[in-house]
Amino acid sequence: MPVHEHFDPTDARLAPLRSMTDAAHRRASDAAYGTYVAESLPVLERAIAVRHRVRSVLIAPRWLEPVQEVVDSDVDIFVGEPGELAAVTGFDMHRGVIAVVERPAPRTLDALLDGRPVVVLENITDQANIGAIFRNAAALGAAGVLLTPSTGDPLYRRSVRVSMGTVFQVPWARATSWRELRSALSAAGYTLAALAIDRRAIELQDYHPTEPVALILGAEGPGLAPEIVTSADDVVMIPMSAGVDSLNVAATSAIALWHLGTAAR
Repeated sequence: MPVHEHFDPTDARLAPLRSMTDAAHRRASDAAYGTYVAESLPVLERAIAVRHRVRSVLIAPRWLEPVQEVVDSDVDIFVGEPGELAAVTGFDMHRGVIAVVERPAPRTLDALLDGRPVVVLENITDQANIGAIFRNAAALGAAGVLLTPSTGDPLYRRSVRVSMGTVFQVPWARATSWRELRSALSAAGYTLAALAIDRRAIELQDYHPTEPVALILGAEGPGLAPEIVTSADDVVMIPMSAGVDSLNVAATSAIALWHLGTAAR
């Protein structure tokens, strides 16, 4: 197993980890290298458990033995003190482990539609919310997560970290357009339920669909596009009190998925 204790921070094998605080650079790196970043040992273990191939790992010395126990023998392991690690990433690595992992092949929309609820994310770009929604989907039995073109990347570092690696566990696919996504869901027998504040909205506790449901969630602030609300089969809302108009989108996903799960039992 190649272990590099004295390494050049400009080593090409570390390129996807370099200057990670620069968002534009991260996007360019993902496109150029076909990789994502797994941060912390538990997240790395989840990636390995679903057979994602690890290219290289950057670690603090105390993590060498645990990392060697989980990665393949041909993976380059770069070991350095805090200053050396920060020279590569551009920030202090408090978790001590960060890895470059190859992105899996994209899934098709149809592969996710097995009759269980799915979550549709429309124009959600906040990486923490995306990661939290994936964690909720994993915990509450969703078949997968479907993304519109404008939704952020679940494999960005913050999404992966917030999800605790469940972005590897929950299948997801990206549609090329809302029309394509709606057509695939309808063909598979799904009812499209938009979570929105709307005159025709049904309160969640009164919503008991008889067909598989696709929960459609929009970005906080703008919410769902009017076209999507209009074209949904149902519009559902969680009633609020004390002058609050809505919940965080990740919290909304958890409550709605829990309701669908209990309603089905």
